[in-house]
Amino acid sequence: MLFDGVEVLDFAGPFEVFGVAGWQQPRPPFDVYTVSVGRPEVSARNGLRVGVDYPSAAPEPDVLVIPGGFGTRRERHNPALIEFIGRTAASAGTVLTVCTGALLAADAGLLAGKDATTHIGAVDELAACRPAITVHGQARIVDNGDIVCSAGISAGIDASLYLVSKLTSPDLAADTADYMQYDWSHRTPDGRAVIDVTTSTAE
Repeated sequence: MLFDGVEVLDFAGPFEVFGVAGWQQPRPPFDVYTVSVGRPEVSARNGLRVGVDYPSAAPEPDVLVIPGGFGTRRERHNPALIEFIGRTAASAGTVLTVCTGALLAADAGLLAGKDATTHIGAVDELAACRPAITVHGQARIVDNGDIVCSAGISAGIDASLYLVSKLTSPDLAADTADYMQYDWSHRTPDGRAVIDVTTSTAE
């Protein structure tokens, strides 16, 4: 999902991970596309202009990626975008928030009573959201099962690889990281950097 002021790596990191995962297979596991709420083009961080595949009437996704960036502060007051997130998440199997995308997910009611993480500079802001959210400010990835949250910016790459591992196989995720020449350190839940709430590994 894209919007004006989106952080570039917040969406480009996951786009790359899901886009190259299994790309040599006859039928790659992911068909990645961009969506927005009525914008055929957005102006991302530092003025990068990005065309949007589906500014309206997008196919229902299996995985919805909600990136962050300074634009989230404005979009939190955009009822159409918040409604789009809630409606799309309801039919998606998995939601991934990156950085301050967690604030948008919280406003859409997706994090009520759940665990989350976000950019270190937005931890207090996320903790102030209502209904209450348990915020793990030092965690890089928090997995609630249907919604996975990552910390800031580059952490979205880790969380995307984590989801590739979860949705396909650990081998494919490792191959994807190797292809990207990415030093993927946070692969499995450890109760600190990677918290899987569904298995009660959180401390």
